[in-house]
This record gives sequence, C-alpha cells and structure tokens, in this order.
Amino acid sequence: MFAGLINQAKSAISGLVLKYVARASVAVPFVIGAAFALAAMTAMLIDRFGYVMAYWLVAGGLAALGVVATIVVSVKERQEDEAEQVAEDTDTGGVMSDATAQAVVQTPIALLGTVLSTAGGATSALSAARVLGRNVPLVLLLAMIGALFWPTKQDVPGGANVDMPRRPNGLDDLPSAMRH
Repeated sequence: MFAGLINQAKSAISGLVLKYVARASVAVPFVIGAAFALAAMTAMLIDRFGYVMAYWLVAGGLAALGVVATIVVSVKERQEDEAEQVAEDTDTGGVMSDATAQAVVQTPIALLGTVLSTAGGATSALSAARVLGRNVPLVLLLAMIGALFWPTKQDVPGGANVDMPRRPNGLDDLPSAMRH
C-alpha cells in the first residue's frame, strides 16, 4: 500500500544526496583555489601593512563576505520555501483527494463484509438497515456532506494528461511558474 510512497521517498532522497555530492565535487577545486588566494592576499597585506593590520583586514573581509553570503542564502531559501509551499499545496490536494476517494469507495464494502461474516451478521445488517430507514433525513445529510468532500478532477494547465505521472515537489514536465 505504501510501497509507491516509500519508493518515491527513496528516489527523492538519493537524488538529493547525489545532487549535493556532485556540487561538492565541483566546489572542492574552487575552495582550494580560494584558500591559496586568501594566503597570497594575506602575504601581500602583511608586506604592505604589517602583521596586525593585515590580519584585521583579512578578518574584516571574511566577516563581510560571510554577511553577504548569509543574506544571499536566506533570500534563496525563502524563495525555495515559497515554491515548495505552493508545490505542496498543489500536490497534497491531489493526494488527499485520491486517498479520500479510495477510502470512501472501499470502506462500505469492507464494513459490509465484516458485518456479514460475523455470527448473527445478517440480523445485525437488517437491524442497521431499520435504524437507517428511521433516520433517513440524517442519512441524507451525511450523504450530502460526503458529496462535498468527494474529489473532482480539475483541468491541468497546458492541456496535459491528468493520468501522467508527476515528479515529487512539483518538478514536472508541465510549464510552471515555479520553474526558475
């Protein structure tokens, strides 16, 4: 029952890990190069300003670089969070409606099978039918409330097929405003 969900989670996690490993492997030469550039810049500042002033300048430069990086990362994370929220709202609505439809279809049959398979099940089913018959307005009210929550198929933008498999987190082949 949850095999598809577990497989989606596994593929999403492995994709995420592989993406960050690939990024890290690309970043390693740049980090080493930046370390040598920092060492060369520090040596140059020592020759020009002396040890104490050079180290203060390097520390101030690195602190300013850290502040700029923090601002850039926080803005990027905020944009990603907003895009994820939109994607979750879109995806979760469909998943919940499919799960609700499946539960609504399977629950009455499962309950009827359980009641009829027990000892005295037929008499219990007849007495339940009598109770429902006496409370027809309540039964109709509950049926109307259930109809309000019944899922409906919505048109997919771009005329794409509704049964097309989607990728998690809104990364699908449909044209989307969430794509950067």
